[in-house]
Amino acid sequence: MSAAQKPAPASTIDAAALVARLRQTFRSGRTRPIGWRKAQLRRLRELATDNQDAILAALNEDLGRPPFEGWGAEIRTLQLEIDHTLDHLADWMRADSARAPLFLQPGKAYVVPEPLGVALVIAPWNYPFQLSLGPVVGALAAGCCAVIKPSEIAPATSRVLAELVPKYLDTDAIAVVEGAVEETTALLEQRWDHILFTGGERVGKIVMSAAAKHLTPVTLELGGKSPTIVDRSANLDVAARRIIWGKALNAGQTCIAPDYILVERSVKAALVDKLKATLLEFYGTDPKSSPDYGRIISDHHHRRLVKLLEGQTVIAGGEHDASERFFALTLLDEVSPDAPVMQEEIFGPILPILTVDSVDEAIGFVLDRPRPLALYLFSGDRANQDKVLAETSSGGACVNEVVNHFAVSSLPFGGVGTSGMGAYHGKAGFDTFSHHKSVLNKPTFIDPVVRYAPYSDTRKKLFKLVM
Repeated sequence: MSAAQKPAPASTIDAAALVARLRQTFRSGRTRPIGWRKAQLRRLRELATDNQDAILAALNEDLGRPPFEGWGAEIRTLQLEIDHTLDHLADWMRADSARAPLFLQPGKAYVVPEPLGVALVIAPWNYPFQLSLGPVVGALAAGCCAVIKPSEIAPATSRVLAELVPKYLDTDAIAVVEGAVEETTALLEQRWDHILFTGGERVGKIVMSAAAKHLTPVTLELGGKSPTIVDRSANLDVAARRIIWGKALNAGQTCIAPDYILVERSVKAALVDKLKATLLEFYGTDPKSSPDYGRIISDHHHRRLVKLLEGQTVIAGGEHDASERFFALTLLDEVSPDAPVMQEEIFGPILPILTVDSVDEAIGFVLDRPRPLALYLFSGDRANQDKVLAETSSGGACVNEVVNHFAVSSLPFGGVGTSGMGAYHGKAGFDTFSHHKSVLNKPTFIDPVVRYAPYSDTRKKLFKLVM
C-alpha cells in the first residue's frame, strides 16, 4: 500500500460524539437569544483580560513573543473585536425589510439572519491565541456552537486555550480539541455547518476538499506574497519605519506582513538607507538581545528561512542562530523575480527589495502574480493611490500603512483568489456564521382570484397590469 493509500491514524477523540453533543445544544435553541450571545462574548473578553500573564507566557514559550507585542497583537485586538461586536450586535440581528412587488401586496418581505449551526475553527500557529478566538467572536455573535482546533505547533498556547475556554464559555456550545493531524482529520470527517480555516494554501485545499463531501461552506484565510509599493512621492522616513515595524512583527511570521518591496528607482537608494537606519534604531547592533524581537516558531522553519538566503545579496541583517531559533530581520537587494525567495510566501523576517522604473511597472509585476492577501502602497500622490487601488486586486490594502487594516473591526478581513475566500471581523464575521433567510409574509384577508386558474382574458389583463 502506498503512502497516499494509507488510512489516516486513528484519532484520540470521538469527533462524531462531540459534534452530536454541540448540535443537540444548538437544536435546543439555547444559543439563539441575544442574552446568551452577549453573555458568552463578555465571558470571552474576561478570559482574555483575567489571564493575560498566562497567555503572554504561552506566546513567549511558543514564539519568543515579546510581552507588549503579544498584548497588542493578540489580546487587545481580540478585546476590541468583542467590544465592537457587543456595541452592534442588536442591530445586526434585526430583520432587514425588503420591498414586495405590487402583485404580492399586501405582504411583508424581509431577511432574517439566523445562526448556521455548529462551526469548526481551525487556527494557525503564528497568532495562536487571537486567530483561535477571533473567529469565535463571529460564531458566538451569530448564535452558533463551535469547536476550536488550535495549532499543535504552538503547544503552550494550545494548552492555555484548552484549560481556559471551558472555564469561561458554555461547554455545551464551545469546545477545544487539541492534537495534530489525526485529530484534525477526524474533525474534518464530520458534517459541519461552516468551517473557518486560517493557514496555508496546501492545507486549505485539504480542508475545502473535506468540506465538499458534505457541501459545507468554508472561509479560507490563506496568505501569499503581499507586495509593498513605494513611489517617488512617498514620505520615506515614515515608510521605512512602518515597513520595518510590519515586517518585524512576530519576526515576520504574519500572513499580511510586507513580503517584498517594489520601489521606484529614483528613491531606491534613499529608502534602503532609511530602512537600514530604522533597523538599527529599533533593534540596535545586536537584535538577538533585543527584548522587542521574537523568534522563529520551529527548527524546520528556521532551516527553511536560512535556505532562502542562499545566493542572495544581503545588505542588512542576515544573522541567525539555530540554537535559539533567532533570525535577524534581513534586507535583500538585487533580487531576481525567479529566485526561490520570490516564489513562495516568506513567512519570516526576510525582505527582498526590487527596483521598478514606474508605478505602472509595479502594478504589472503584481498583476502577473497570484492575488495577495494584502497590498501596501506608500505614496503622497493621490493619483497614484487611486491608480494602484483601482488596477490591482488583493484581499485588503493600506495606503501609507501596513498590517493595521486587520485591527479595524468594521472592515471585513479576507483574501481573494489563492489568498483565500470569504471574510470575517465585525459584521462580516456575524454574516459568515449566519444564514440570511428570505421571508415573505402575506395575509389571508385578501386573496384576489386573478392569480388563479382558469386564466380568462380578463384575468390575464388584470394580472399583467399589477405585475
